[in-house]
Amino acid sequence: MIRLAVRVRREDAELALAELLTLAPSGVEEVDLGDRVEYAIYGAAGELPDLPDLEAAAGDALVEVTTSHVEDDWAERWKDFHRPIEVGGRLLVRAPWHAAPGPGAAVADIVIDPGQAFGTGAHHTTRLCLELLLGLDASSARAVMDVGCGSGVLAIAAALLGFAPVAGVDHERESVAATLENARVNGVAVRATRHDLMHDGPVPGAPVVLANLLRPLLLRVAADGFTGTAPDVVIASGLLAHEADEVAAAFAEHRGLREADRRHGGEWAALLLTR
Repeated sequence: MIRLAVRVRREDAELALAELLTLAPSGVEEVDLGDRVEYAIYGAAGELPDLPDLEAAAGDALVEVTTSHVEDDWAERWKDFHRPIEVGGRLLVRAPWHAAPGPGAAVADIVIDPGQAFGTGAHHTTRLCLELLLGLDASSARAVMDVGCGSGVLAIAAALLGFAPVAGVDHERESVAATLENARVNGVAVRATRHDLMHDGPVPGAPVVLANLLRPLLLRVAADGFTGTAPDVVIASGLLAHEADEVAAAFAEHRGLREADRRHGGEWAALLLTR
């Protein structure tokens, strides 16, 4: 097994991460190095992306690329990178090998296989989305659209909290398949289809839209809008903290949605936008 690591300046992290996520839907390991961030992907020889392509896409943001061999037991040690997370005392997101909550536990148990799509939900951007989602009223059974559904964490959480119907879109076919499979495993009804934000036009709307995307895609959603139902609530995450004002302003200008709350985790931010 080979580990390919990309180290970038913290201010350039978004660009490198966006490139790696398009190349490695099975997951990216993130290591905080202070003024730099290291992102790593794993694969067998011949399976990793060509370095010249990565350098050309990332441009000057690329500081250092290294490859190294990892021991044969990596498949088991890889599990150590994933930890269960509890959000607001109401949601537990865990991998299949983590212990389930005990009898009578008050948390909704969400089981996500991190080998199918990006992560189990432990990244700051997903946690922040879940925190804001917990603050919404699901009693009216409002419909939810998860834009960039990934492994389906947000969509599944919404379904467990009582939102319905719940659907998701993603440009990666692997993510669509992972969302559908994870929804099945968790016993909830979630529809998922493929949609490319850069080429397929406006995304399907719903009263509540969850959008854990990088800045360029969030700005695209704000500009292009939605088909069908226009959202009354958008939770926008995937943002570096200094990008939040720009994204909030774009949704206010184009969609009439105003910032009602903002959460921070590490260098990341998430916005609650309401009509």
